Amino acid sequence: MEAAVAETPDRDLDQRIRHRLRQLRTDRGLTLQQVADAARLDVSTLSRLESGKRRLAVDHLPGIASALGVSIDDLLAPAVTPDPRVRNAPTARHGVTVWPLTHRGPAGGLHAYKYLVEPGRSHPPAVLPVHEGHDWMYVLSGRMRLILGEDDLVIEAGEAVEFSTLTPHWFGTFDEPVELIAIFSPQGERFHLRT
Repeated sequence: MEAAVAETPDRDLDQRIRHRLRQLRTDRGLTLQQVADAARLDVSTLSRLESGKRRLAVDHLPGIASALGVSIDDLLAPAVTPDPRVRNAPTARHGVTVWPLTHRGPAGGLHAYKYLVEPGRSHPPAVLPVHEGHDWMYVLSGRMRLILGEDDLVIEAGEAVEFSTLTPHWFGTFDEPVELIAIFSPQGERFHLRT
């Protein structure tokens, strides 16, 4: 009975560190492989440490903390419940204002945005962009013009579109603003928000 009582604090500390490790890694958008490489650990070892299939040893702490860019004290601290509100400021360019609707999540994850497309965005470029990724859009209000390959489409409020961005594409408006929700793969996000 005494042994079980003595093990409980260790088990609680181990569990807390595992949760903190996973939280810090995902908050930074890092993969298990990236952290394992930086900590000079085998990725399977790091995976087992996070899942609780292997006990965390004291000699793991410096490398893992360094790989995550935190102190050992930060790694040992209780997990912080993040504020769920997304408070990133909107950005505006090329007749489009974009509000982020998701936090930076796990690497490889999808991210959602609200778009307001101004009526002046009505003429596509001479060469339609093509890039890696996948886009999904839902029109909240207005009528969106979507050129997808050879098709020139009208997407009404309440309609959704989903397409591979390896197809030449462009979206704009007709004579009124368009509000839409967009979900991008990481490749689509990089293209739409950084070009």
